[in-house]
Amino acid sequence: MLEILKHRTYRHLFLAQVVALLGTGLATVALSLLAFDLTGSDAGQVVGTAMAIKMVAYVVIAPLASALAESVSRRVMLVSLDLVRAATALALPFVNEVWEVYVLIALLQSASAAFTPTFQSTIPDTLSDEEEYTRALSLSRLAYDLENLVSPALAAVLLLVTSWHGLFSGTVIGFIASALLVVSVALPSSTASGKRRGVYERARRGFTIFRATPRLRGLMALNLVVSLAGAMVIVNTVVLVQGQFGLTDQHTAMAFAAFGGGSMLAALALPALLKRWQDRGVMLTGAGVLISGLVLALPASNLAWLLPVWAWLGVGFSTVQTPIGRLLTRSSHAEDRPALFAAQFSLSHAGWLVAYPLAGWLGSVAGIQITLIVLAVLALASLIPAVRMWPADDPIEILHHHDDLPADHPHTATSGSRHSHHYIIDELHPRWPG
Repeated sequence: MLEILKHRTYRHLFLAQVVALLGTGLATVALSLLAFDLTGSDAGQVVGTAMAIKMVAYVVIAPLASALAESVSRRVMLVSLDLVRAATALALPFVNEVWEVYVLIALLQSASAAFTPTFQSTIPDTLSDEEEYTRALSLSRLAYDLENLVSPALAAVLLLVTSWHGLFSGTVIGFIASALLVVSVALPSSTASGKRRGVYERARRGFTIFRATPRLRGLMALNLVVSLAGAMVIVNTVVLVQGQFGLTDQHTAMAFAAFGGGSMLAALALPALLKRWQDRGVMLTGAGVLISGLVLALPASNLAWLLPVWAWLGVGFSTVQTPIGRLLTRSSHAEDRPALFAAQFSLSHAGWLVAYPLAGWLGSVAGIQITLIVLAVLALASLIPAVRMWPADDPIEILHHHDDLPADHPHTATSGSRHSHHYIIDELHPRWPG
């Protein structure tokens, strides 16, 4: 898998992703400590509100930013957004009011909402070979998992020699390093569409492709499965480990590490697996693993049971998430790729916006057992339409109807009084080179 790092442009982009993720992880820890300094025991409310702001920014900003940036150089956009994030992180240690935290978090996360899908859509244009791109997706998944494991440990080490203010300095360094790595390479330009489209049309372009493409309609349902299971882990791990089992912070960290470890193992195995299995089978299996993991967690009464279940959930999480870039790339031309990645970014985080408060509210009001049952049932209810909407016979190009062609169009056939045509949606489903 590491052979892909011989590709200079991709290597710099991957390293930019890693250092930016480490910086983001440090900021997450620092934000919690900042909130405690400002509000004491109400810190959880501040952090929860900040997370809600993050999700709203991701849902709303990503497609708009993609539309507005269609004619902007990718390198200029990515570097500018990194600098905005660095400047925002630099300002956070100097706030004195909670509302100031919310404003800066909104700015920081809006920049991230514009940065991430643009970055993701650049990779398939950098690596035109599907096998190389699959390896890149697995490495990307590993980077996210390592961030979850390494950032808290790095924060703990830094806090031995500095205050939480110093963690924000690490965040600034991460974003600046990311900008320098991006500017050090020439990035492929997004292909301009022959048709000039307005901002609104460009913003909804990705959602239009999602609605028109069966495999992507299935992906929308799978996004919800991922968010329901993932929210259970992220929100309620500490409740289980320290609230029900009566253990310590270190044991909570072990549970998160088990989830991240399972995800990393799956990411390492997926390049070889995706050579033998189609994406549909792999991703639907991963969704089944997530649902079964929620069910297996029901009898958990100690850490010895929870750790392998959380690792199993990590396997399912990565198995669904890793191949998504392949689906998006296969379902778009280069000029539509940023819009499609932005739409996926927005739609997937809409699921998290629902799942986070649901998992937290149910856990506190109804208890963990009821929460697991409800989340498992909802996840199963999402998997069923995913199976139905994503056809087992999933060709790269599919037939569809248009009613907007003139009657004399060469692809139009007359059937009674209704004109329709059947043609290959090559506009939406290009083949990989070779």
